[in-house]
Amino acid sequence: MRIAVVGSGYVGLVTGACFADLGHEVVLVDNDENKLAALRNGEVPIHEQFLPELLARHRGERIKFSGDLQAATRASEAVFIAVGTPPTESGDADLSYVESVAREISGGVDKYKVVVEKSTVPVYTSQWIRTIIMRNGADPSLFDVASNPEFLREGTAVTNFLYPDRIVVGVESERAAEVMRQLYGPLTSGWYYGRGDAIPRPEAAIAKAPPRLIVTSTKSAELIKHASNAFLAMKISFINAVASICESVGANVQQVCDGIGTDSRIGPGFMNPGIGYGGSCFPKDLMAFRAVAKENGYDFRLLEEVHRINEDQRHRFLRKVRSVLWTFRGKQLGVLGLAFKGGTDDIRESPALLLVQELLREGCHICAYDPAAMERAKEVLKSGVEFAPDAYAAAQGADALLILTEWEEFAVLDLERLRTLVKYPIVLDGRNLYDPAVMVEHGFSYYSVGRPAALTEELPARALPKIKERA
Repeated sequence: MRIAVVGSGYVGLVTGACFADLGHEVVLVDNDENKLAALRNGEVPIHEQFLPELLARHRGERIKFSGDLQAATRASEAVFIAVGTPPTESGDADLSYVESVAREISGGVDKYKVVVEKSTVPVYTSQWIRTIIMRNGADPSLFDVASNPEFLREGTAVTNFLYPDRIVVGVESERAAEVMRQLYGPLTSGWYYGRGDAIPRPEAAIAKAPPRLIVTSTKSAELIKHASNAFLAMKISFINAVASICESVGANVQQVCDGIGTDSRIGPGFMNPGIGYGGSCFPKDLMAFRAVAKENGYDFRLLEEVHRINEDQRHRFLRKVRSVLWTFRGKQLGVLGLAFKGGTDDIRESPALLLVQELLREGCHICAYDPAAMERAKEVLKSGVEFAPDAYAAAQGADALLILTEWEEFAVLDLERLRTLVKYPIVLDGRNLYDPAVMVEHGFSYYSVGRPAALTEELPARALPKIKERA
């Protein structure tokens, strides 16, 4: 099928590349000519596994780039809106970009099309899109509006799209539903998974059958997206609150997670205590869902508490760092991780970045390393931070080493080498990447989240005797 995708951010770029890999003809539309030129030249603006391969495979053939939305609409059977919906000061989603796109789409509706909201939007947005398109002259019989929320996790967005748990489609007509079934047919039929050049199936999806396509009303689909993200944020905040209790009583939150996560009604997903959630989705969507509920007469106070716990988690970790170091001014700290999570270069609402900014305000000197996010972080951290070429350089001469993002490479550091580099063998792990007993065995005093501190005699690392290799 012929598809237009409006917006070349995380969602739009991944959506366009993946639809091209399913065999559809895609035009990616953006009003930023510099971004379009970069994409045409083979540049990939975001760090996302398998995205460079898909763009290289289909660029100039199944995926093309354009700044002419009306022409792209006329040439397409489905138009996906994937533009930004940033929060306003009151917490509502700013839908002005969506409205602007809807107005322009109206000029290209010359035969039947499905206009699909892919951006995360509040309930009733599909109705407003339809109203705006009709107000600007489009024949109401020539288009339908559908909601097709994305459930993409940054860092694994391509495999999330191609190997989804489910595909949600909100429509108000059977005609629109049939178009959406055709679009996702290569996945729901299993055809894509039999291809020799398909993107590799992730381990977590090995036993799964082809995904189920769930057809709902547009209002239900819009609520499914916000409710899903709010529930996941709640799960993260819940286990972080449990971690705080564990620290108070001397329990091990990892053991608690194992005990409750094996309950099939609960499950282990998103049960990883840390320094809180961040990114472009959870904070924004939680605020927007809370605003939608309030606007419709329901005081969703649970979401306020989820947000409060998340904010407090970062401050709790900062207090832990202070309790270990006593004073901050003049301290040299190594920091591993600046992105809001591993696998991405996105620093939006990153708890790691927010912690670094707090430490800088307190007078610390920071040497930081992140495998993907340093260029973006340099735009925000203008002074007081040295950016290291690798994790070991970040640790060199540090009074303490802080692990703030769960990159896989941070979980497999050479601890023997690391111990010779730091000034004091102190590690504060905001992501619980290590076994406390192993850290003590390697001569570190190790502080994590929701687990008892594992302490060794805190002499300068160079004064500690070389430990024996583990059997």
